[in-house]
Amino acid sequence: MGVIKKTLRAGLFATVSGVSLLAVSAPGAYATGMPQLDFANPLVTGQVMWGAVIFFVFYMALSKAMLPGIARVLEDRSKRISGDLEIARAAKQDADKAVAELQQARKDAMAEAQAHLDQVLAEEHKAAEQQMQEINARVTAEIADAEKRVAEEKTRALSALKEIAGDTTQALVQRLTGIVPDAQLVAQKVESASAHSTI
Repeated sequence: MGVIKKTLRAGLFATVSGVSLLAVSAPGAYATGMPQLDFANPLVTGQVMWGAVIFFVFYMALSKAMLPGIARVLEDRSKRISGDLEIARAAKQDADKAVAELQQARKDAMAEAQAHLDQVLAEEHKAAEQQMQEINARVTAEIADAEKRVAEEKTRALSALKEIAGDTTQALVQRLTGIVPDAQLVAQKVESASAHSTI
């Protein structure tokens, strides 16, 4: 309402100033052919005075009747805009808070998932190491057993080979010389030869 009153007052001041300016410049204007500005004519002076009175009456009517309603409308609108701005600010704060909570929840979930993944990987690594140790122990035992069996088979094969070598030696000596060799001597020679063998 204050802005409207100031505007009307400025308009009234401009009108009065304009009338004064017209009154000052009227003689020159009249001299150039404008009889409506001849303030020596009582009709022109009366028109100007009545115009000022009518403007003042309109100003008073507007300031008392219409301007308060316009001021109320502007005030209500300003309050409504202020209220909407407050609501918007509160909604923005709530939205920012919700976004912050969501980001924090996301970070917590990622940290929890990473911790769970690390725990699972550690457990799997531990289980794999234990399984590998069990496999290594089983393979070592199987290798030792196989080596033992190979050694036994080698010993058996060597024993059988000594007998075959002794029999073959006796047969060859008897065939070549016609003399039956001493079995004990042949066995000693075969034993001595097998001792120097790399088998």
